[in-house]
Amino acid sequence: MIKIDNVSMRFDEIQALDHVSAKMQNGSIFGLVGTNGAGKSTLLRVISGVLKPQEGSVTVDDKPVWENPAAKERVCFIPDTAWFYPNATSLGMMEYYHLLYPRFDVKRYQEMLAKFDLDPRRKLSTFSKGMKKQVSVLLGVCANTEYLLCDETFDGLDPVMRQAVKSLFASEIMNRDFTPVIASHSLREIEDICDHVGLLHKGGILFAKDLDEMKLRIHKVQCVIPDAALEKELHEELEILQYDKRGSLLTLIARGTRDQVLRKVQEKQPLFCEILPLTLEEIFISETEVAGYDIKNLVF
Repeated sequence: MIKIDNVSMRFDEIQALDHVSAKMQNGSIFGLVGTNGAGKSTLLRVISGVLKPQEGSVTVDDKPVWENPAAKERVCFIPDTAWFYPNATSLGMMEYYHLLYPRFDVKRYQEMLAKFDLDPRRKLSTFSKGMKKQVSVLLGVCANTEYLLCDETFDGLDPVMRQAVKSLFASEIMNRDFTPVIASHSLREIEDICDHVGLLHKGGILFAKDLDEMKLRIHKVQCVIPDAALEKELHEELEILQYDKRGSLLTLIARGTRDQVLRKVQEKQPLFCEILPLTLEEIFISETEVAGYDIKNLVF
Protein backbone atom coordinates (compact mmCIF):
# COMPACT_ATOMS: atom_id res chain seq x y z
CA MET A 1 0.00 0.00 0.00
CA ILE A 2 1.11 3.55 -0.75
CA LYS A 3 0.39 5.88 2.15
CA ILE A 4 0.57 9.65 1.70
CA ASP A 5 0.49 11.44 5.04
CA ASN A 6 -0.01 15.21 5.24
CA VAL A 7 2.34 15.96 2.32
CA SER A 8 3.04 19.57 1.32
CA MET A 9 5.27 20.97 -1.45
CA ARG A 10 5.90 24.57 -2.34
CA PHE A 11 7.84 26.04 -5.26
CA ASP A 12 8.60 29.70 -4.46
CA GLU A 13 5.14 31.28 -4.24
CA ILE A 14 3.29 28.27 -5.66
CA GLN A 15 1.69 25.81 -3.24
CA ALA A 16 1.84 22.65 -5.37
CA LEU A 17 0.63 20.28 -2.65
CA ASP A 18 -1.24 21.36 0.44
CA HIS A 19 -1.35 18.76 3.24
CA VAL A 20 -2.36 15.88 0.99
CA SER A 21 -3.29 12.56 2.62
CA ALA A 22 -4.45 9.43 0.80
CA LYS A 23 -4.06 5.65 0.70
CA MET A 24 -3.66 3.59 -2.47
CA GLN A 25 -4.53 -0.03 -1.80
CA ASN A 26 -2.74 -2.96 -3.42
CA GLY A 27 -4.33 -4.81 -6.33
CA SER A 28 -6.58 -1.96 -7.46
CA ILE A 29 -6.25 0.81 -10.03
CA PHE A 30 -6.21 4.28 -8.48
CA GLY A 31 -7.17 7.22 -10.69
CA LEU A 32 -5.96 10.72 -9.87
CA VAL A 33 -7.79 13.55 -11.59
CA GLY A 34 -7.68 17.31 -11.27
CA THR A 35 -7.44 20.66 -12.99
CA ASN A 36 -4.28 22.01 -14.64
CA GLY A 37 -1.82 22.92 -11.91
CA ALA A 38 -3.67 20.90 -9.29
CA GLY A 39 -0.47 19.07 -8.34
CA LYS A 40 -0.96 15.64 -9.94
CA SER A 41 2.51 15.41 -11.49
CA THR A 42 4.16 16.78 -8.35
CA LEU A 43 2.36 14.21 -6.21
CA LEU A 44 3.50 11.34 -8.46
CA ARG A 45 7.09 12.58 -8.26
CA VAL A 46 6.86 12.72 -4.47
CA ILE A 47 5.44 9.17 -4.33
CA SER A 48 8.24 7.86 -6.56
CA GLY A 49 10.92 9.53 -4.46
CA VAL A 50 12.02 11.98 -7.17
CA LEU A 51 11.03 14.92 -4.93
CA LYS A 52 11.29 15.18 -1.17
CA PRO A 53 8.17 16.62 0.49
CA GLN A 54 8.77 19.71 2.59
CA GLU A 55 6.17 18.45 5.04
CA GLY A 56 4.67 15.02 5.65
CA SER A 57 5.82 11.62 4.43
CA VAL A 58 5.22 8.92 1.82
CA THR A 59 5.63 5.22 2.54
CA VAL A 60 5.52 2.27 0.16
CA ASP A 61 4.57 -0.95 1.96
CA ASP A 62 5.44 0.80 5.26
CA LYS A 63 8.91 1.84 4.02
CA PRO A 64 9.78 5.54 3.55
CA VAL A 65 10.44 6.14 -0.14
CA TRP A 66 12.80 9.13 0.02
CA GLU A 67 16.45 8.07 -0.37
CA ASN A 68 15.48 4.44 0.15
CA PRO A 69 16.59 2.23 -2.79
CA ALA A 70 14.68 -0.79 -1.42
CA ALA A 71 11.40 1.15 -1.54
CA LYS A 72 12.17 2.82 -4.89
CA GLU A 73 12.73 -0.58 -6.52
CA ARG A 74 9.04 -1.26 -5.88
CA VAL A 75 7.91 1.87 -7.77
CA CYS A 76 8.28 2.86 -11.44
CA PHE A 77 7.26 6.34 -12.62
CA ILE A 78 6.24 7.11 -16.22
CA PRO A 79 6.22 10.90 -16.71
CA ASP A 80 3.83 12.74 -19.00
CA THR A 81 6.66 13.58 -21.41
CA ALA A 82 8.72 10.48 -22.13
CA TRP A 83 12.42 10.84 -21.36
CA PHE A 84 15.00 8.89 -23.35
CA TYR A 85 18.71 9.55 -23.45
CA PRO A 86 20.08 11.01 -26.75
CA ASN A 87 20.10 8.63 -29.73
CA ALA A 88 18.44 5.92 -27.61
CA THR A 89 16.67 2.96 -29.17
CA SER A 90 14.06 0.75 -27.52
CA LEU A 91 16.75 -1.86 -26.87
CA GLY A 92 19.10 0.76 -25.43
CA MET A 93 16.42 1.91 -22.99
CA MET A 94 15.81 -1.73 -22.07
CA GLU A 95 19.44 -2.05 -20.99
CA TYR A 96 19.18 1.19 -18.99
CA TYR A 97 16.01 0.08 -17.18
CA HIS A 98 17.54 -3.33 -16.51
CA LEU A 99 20.29 -1.58 -14.54
CA LEU A 100 17.74 0.36 -12.48
CA TYR A 101 15.25 -2.47 -11.93
CA PRO A 102 16.84 -5.88 -11.23
CA ARG A 103 13.59 -7.73 -11.99
CA PHE A 104 13.20 -6.19 -15.43
CA ASP A 105 11.82 -8.86 -17.79
CA VAL A 106 14.03 -8.59 -20.88
CA LYS A 107 12.42 -11.44 -22.79
CA ARG A 108 8.90 -10.16 -22.26
CA TYR A 109 9.88 -6.61 -23.22
CA GLN A 110 11.27 -7.82 -26.54
CA GLU A 111 8.13 -9.86 -27.16
CA MET A 112 5.92 -6.87 -26.35
CA LEU A 113 7.88 -4.60 -28.71
CA ALA A 114 7.17 -7.08 -31.51
CA LYS A 115 3.52 -7.35 -30.52
CA PHE A 116 3.13 -3.55 -30.57
CA ASP A 117 5.03 -3.44 -33.90
CA LEU A 118 7.77 -1.17 -32.51
CA ASP A 119 11.18 -1.38 -34.20
CA PRO A 120 13.65 -2.17 -31.38
CA ARG A 121 16.66 -0.67 -33.21
CA ARG A 122 15.06 2.50 -34.51
CA LYS A 123 16.01 5.72 -32.71
CA LEU A 124 13.25 6.80 -30.36
CA SER A 125 13.73 10.42 -31.45
CA THR A 126 12.11 9.43 -34.77
CA PHE A 127 9.05 7.90 -33.07
CA SER A 128 5.71 9.71 -32.88
CA LYS A 129 4.36 10.90 -29.50
CA GLY A 130 2.04 7.90 -29.29
CA MET A 131 4.82 5.43 -30.14
CA LYS A 132 7.08 6.97 -27.47
CA LYS A 133 4.22 6.62 -24.98
CA GLN A 134 3.87 2.94 -25.90
CA VAL A 135 7.57 2.33 -25.29
CA SER A 136 7.33 4.11 -21.92
CA VAL A 137 4.39 1.96 -20.86
CA LEU A 138 6.15 -1.26 -21.91
CA LEU A 139 9.29 -0.24 -20.03
CA GLY A 140 7.20 0.50 -16.94
CA VAL A 141 5.25 -2.75 -17.06
CA CYS A 142 8.32 -4.91 -17.77
CA ALA A 143 10.22 -3.31 -14.90
CA ASN A 144 8.10 -5.69 -12.78
CA THR A 145 7.62 -3.23 -9.95
CA GLU A 146 4.66 -3.60 -7.61
CA TYR A 147 3.57 -0.01 -8.28
CA LEU A 148 3.45 1.84 -11.60
CA LEU A 149 2.84 5.60 -11.52
CA CYS A 150 1.49 6.88 -14.83
CA ASP A 151 1.18 10.59 -15.67
CA GLU A 152 -1.29 11.07 -18.56
CA THR A 153 -0.74 7.50 -19.74
CA PHE A 154 -3.35 7.61 -22.51
CA ASP A 155 -2.45 11.02 -23.91
CA GLY A 156 -1.27 10.58 -27.50
CA LEU A 157 -2.51 7.00 -27.88
CA ASP A 158 -5.04 6.13 -30.55
CA PRO A 159 -8.24 4.29 -29.46
CA VAL A 160 -6.85 0.84 -30.32
CA MET A 161 -3.67 1.44 -28.30
CA ARG A 162 -5.67 2.86 -25.39
CA GLN A 163 -7.67 -0.33 -25.20
CA ALA A 164 -4.52 -2.41 -25.51
CA VAL A 165 -2.89 -0.59 -22.57
CA LYS A 166 -6.02 -0.99 -20.45
CA SER A 167 -6.08 -4.72 -21.21
CA LEU A 168 -2.37 -4.94 -20.37
CA PHE A 169 -2.93 -3.33 -16.96
CA ALA A 170 -5.88 -5.63 -16.23
CA SER A 171 -3.79 -8.68 -17.16
CA GLU A 172 -0.93 -7.56 -14.90
CA ILE A 173 -3.28 -7.17 -11.92
CA MET A 174 -4.68 -10.66 -12.47
CA ASN A 175 -1.29 -12.34 -12.79
CA ARG A 176 0.97 -10.62 -10.25
CA ASP A 177 1.16 -8.10 -7.41
CA PHE A 178 0.58 -4.93 -9.43
CA THR A 179 -0.99 -1.58 -8.56
CA PRO A 180 -1.16 1.21 -11.18
CA VAL A 181 -1.77 4.82 -10.19
CA ILE A 182 -3.03 6.81 -13.17
CA ALA A 183 -3.13 10.61 -13.29
CA SER A 184 -5.28 11.94 -16.11
CA HIS A 185 -7.42 14.83 -17.27
CA SER A 186 -9.73 12.37 -19.02
CA LEU A 187 -12.52 11.31 -16.68
CA ARG A 188 -13.75 8.89 -19.33
CA GLU A 189 -10.47 6.96 -19.29
CA ILE A 190 -10.42 6.93 -15.49
CA GLU A 191 -14.02 5.71 -15.31
CA ASP A 192 -13.32 2.82 -17.68
CA ILE A 193 -10.40 1.34 -15.79
CA CYS A 194 -10.13 2.60 -12.18
CA ASP A 195 -11.53 1.15 -8.96
CA HIS A 196 -10.69 4.08 -6.70
CA VAL A 197 -10.59 7.75 -7.64
CA GLY A 198 -9.08 10.82 -6.00
CA LEU A 199 -9.86 14.41 -6.93
CA LEU A 200 -6.96 16.83 -6.53
CA HIS A 201 -7.78 20.54 -6.58
CA LYS A 202 -5.49 23.47 -5.78
CA GLY A 203 -2.90 21.15 -4.25
CA GLY A 204 -5.32 19.35 -1.95
CA ILE A 205 -7.32 16.12 -2.12
CA LEU A 206 -11.04 16.87 -2.06
CA PHE A 207 -11.79 13.18 -1.68
CA ALA A 208 -10.52 9.70 -2.49
CA LYS A 209 -13.28 7.13 -2.78
CA ASP A 210 -14.30 3.82 -4.27
CA LEU A 211 -15.93 4.52 -7.64
CA ASP A 212 -18.69 1.92 -7.27
CA GLU A 213 -19.46 3.16 -3.76
CA MET A 214 -19.94 6.70 -5.08
CA LYS A 215 -22.31 5.46 -7.76
CA LEU A 216 -24.42 3.55 -5.21
CA ARG A 217 -25.29 6.64 -3.18
CA ILE A 218 -25.78 9.31 -5.85
CA HIS A 219 -28.48 8.92 -8.50
CA LYS A 220 -29.73 10.82 -11.53
CA VAL A 221 -33.47 10.91 -12.15
CA GLN A 222 -35.60 12.25 -15.00
CA CYS A 223 -39.29 12.70 -14.30
CA VAL A 224 -42.42 14.68 -15.12
CA ILE A 225 -44.46 15.81 -12.10
CA PRO A 226 -47.56 17.74 -13.21
CA ASP A 227 -48.41 19.07 -9.73
CA ALA A 228 -46.16 22.05 -8.89
CA ALA A 229 -46.84 21.71 -5.17
CA LEU A 230 -45.73 18.06 -5.18
CA GLU A 231 -42.62 18.99 -7.15
CA LYS A 232 -41.77 21.59 -4.49
CA GLU A 233 -42.24 18.93 -1.78
CA LEU A 234 -39.86 16.61 -3.60
CA HIS A 235 -37.25 19.34 -3.70
CA GLU A 236 -37.55 19.74 0.07
CA GLU A 237 -37.57 16.01 0.90
CA LEU A 238 -34.61 14.88 -1.20
CA GLU A 239 -30.99 15.90 -0.77
CA ILE A 240 -30.70 17.32 -4.28
CA LEU A 241 -27.24 18.11 -5.58
CA GLN A 242 -28.24 19.32 -9.04
CA TYR A 243 -31.63 20.43 -10.33
CA ASP A 244 -32.63 21.28 -13.90
CA LYS A 245 -36.06 21.74 -15.48
CA ARG A 246 -36.69 22.12 -19.20
CA GLY A 247 -40.33 22.46 -20.08
CA SER A 248 -42.08 19.77 -18.04
CA LEU A 249 -39.04 17.46 -17.85
CA LEU A 250 -37.26 17.57 -14.52
CA THR A 251 -33.70 16.22 -14.22
CA LEU A 252 -32.13 15.96 -10.80
CA ILE A 253 -29.14 14.36 -9.09
CA ALA A 254 -29.86 13.36 -5.52
CA ARG A 255 -27.98 11.69 -2.70
CA GLY A 256 -29.38 8.47 -1.25
CA THR A 257 -29.93 4.84 -2.17
CA ARG A 258 -31.69 3.96 -5.41
CA ASP A 259 -34.79 2.78 -3.54
CA GLN A 260 -34.95 5.90 -1.36
CA VAL A 261 -34.73 8.28 -4.29
CA LEU A 262 -37.23 6.36 -6.44
CA ARG A 263 -39.72 6.04 -3.61
CA LYS A 264 -39.71 9.77 -2.94
CA VAL A 265 -40.18 10.58 -6.63
CA GLN A 266 -42.97 8.02 -7.10
CA GLU A 267 -44.84 9.43 -4.09
CA LYS A 268 -45.29 12.63 -6.11
CA GLN A 269 -47.38 10.80 -8.76
CA PRO A 270 -45.08 11.39 -11.77
CA LEU A 271 -46.35 10.85 -15.29
CA PHE A 272 -42.89 9.57 -16.15
CA CYS A 273 -39.88 8.53 -14.08
CA GLU A 274 -36.56 6.78 -14.78
CA ILE A 275 -33.10 6.39 -13.24
CA LEU A 276 -30.26 7.34 -15.60
CA PRO A 277 -26.63 6.17 -15.38
CA LEU A 278 -24.30 8.73 -13.84
CA THR A 279 -20.99 9.62 -15.44
CA LEU A 280 -17.89 10.17 -13.35
CA GLU A 281 -17.92 13.82 -14.40
CA GLU A 282 -21.42 14.28 -12.98
CA ILE A 283 -20.40 12.59 -9.72
CA PHE A 284 -17.39 14.86 -9.36
CA ILE A 285 -19.38 17.99 -10.11
CA SER A 286 -21.94 16.99 -7.49
CA GLU A 287 -19.33 16.12 -4.87
CA THR A 288 -17.32 19.31 -5.37
CA GLU A 289 -20.41 21.49 -5.10
CA VAL A 290 -21.31 19.79 -1.83
CA ALA A 291 -17.76 20.37 -0.60
CA GLY A 292 -18.28 24.10 -1.17
CA TYR A 293 -16.05 24.57 -4.21
CA ASP A 294 -17.22 26.76 -7.07
CA ILE A 295 -17.67 24.37 -9.99
CA LYS A 296 -16.95 27.21 -12.45
CA ASN A 297 -13.34 27.06 -11.33
CA LEU A 298 -13.04 23.34 -12.12
CA VAL A 299 -12.31 22.07 -15.60
CA PHE A 300 -13.06 18.46 -16.49
